[in-house]
Amino acid sequence: MLVKRDDIRALIDAIHHAGKTVVCTNGCFDILHVGHVRYLEKTKSFADFCIVLLNSDKSVRSIKGPSRPINNENDRAEILSALRCVDYVVMFDEDSPRNLLDEIKPDVYTKGGDYTIETLPEADIMRKNNTRVEFISFVEGKSTTNIIEKMKNN
Repeated sequence: MLVKRDDIRALIDAIHHAGKTVVCTNGCFDILHVGHVRYLEKTKSFADFCIVLLNSDKSVRSIKGPSRPINNENDRAEILSALRCVDYVVMFDEDSPRNLLDEIKPDVYTKGGDYTIETLPEADIMRKNNTRVEFISFVEGKSTTNIIEKMKNN
């Protein structure tokens, strides 16, 4: 379910008031593939509720360039929301989810295995809010970039 950014704090408070935990991750999730699904399923395994912080179209263009995203933010949010391992989706316009993570203060935060705590841009926010960080290995050869390249070469 897509949640407005203005409503996320009340949702988190209600979840924590019920004694439940929250895990967050973030990304563009432009062309959903098996690597994304496995990553999100593993993310969900760390808490009662999984919240995906989704880069808006503006954010994706800023990070990946003018030809991206392939799928618009509303389509990406709807597809993510349809996955049983994703409870909520919140969009953000910035290049980084730092401010949103600082507001949510998740119990757990997941990031791809290409990061370490030393290279994680949000590490200071995680330490400040006592958030556990879990790094999840990628599925070899599965990426949106690989899909786009394969389409170009066919």
